Amino acid sequence: MKKTILFLFFVNLLFFGYSQVEEQPLDSVAEKMIIVEGDSIFRNSIDLDEVYLFGKLKFGSYQSKLRYYILRRKTLKVYPYAKLAAERLVELNDSITKIKKKRHQKKYTKEIQKFIEEEFSEELKKLTRTEGQILVKLIYRQTGETAFELVKELRSGWRAFWYNTTASMFKISLKERFQPDQVHEDYLIEDILQRAFSEFRLERQESVLDYDYAQLSNKWGDVGKKQ
Repeated sequence: MKKTILFLFFVNLLFFGYSQVEEQPLDSVAEKMIIVEGDSIFRNSIDLDEVYLFGKLKFGSYQSKLRYYILRRKTLKVYPYAKLAAERLVELNDSITKIKKKRHQKKYTKEIQKFIEEEFSEELKKLTRTEGQILVKLIYRQTGETAFELVKELRSGWRAFWYNTTASMFKISLKERFQPDQVHEDYLIEDILQRAFSEFRLERQESVLDYDYAQLSNKWGDVGKKQ
């Protein structure tokens, strides 16, 4: 319960606060692409973070280009919410360990939930169905747990099943994982994030999952390649 109340709030908004939001036109921002791994230059020097250098995006068809840019717009929109959720989870867990009495812990979690609700509830309600599913994936990217698992910890297996069934009515699965090494669309999402990080368009937050973007790029090839 300590670590899942925040995610339960996100889940409630995703499935019961949906309005039918019309998709917006694609933006036409030109992209640049990379693939270079950074490394330390001299022996005994300080190790450098990996740096990815992007070249121009290549697409095999108009449809693949359209798909990528639609996915990019949606990913850029929902990523900040997934990042916020992970940050609040860390803050909540750190603070809870310092609070000894359970009633004080409960009071604190309610205060955090209220803060999130007042700050972001209206924005989350504006998400489309596909944006909601991407958000579920990104929450897994940032936490290593599915929304279903997080709800189950707080509301029992039956309630988690009920939420998942309700979400299915909106074509959203709470059990969805982020698997860029197995699912091409997830790789595209990771590619979009890495490009946005390199351009400082999004604030970087490392994934808790174990995968390497350079290896993913070698596996999947051009982002516009039809899979």
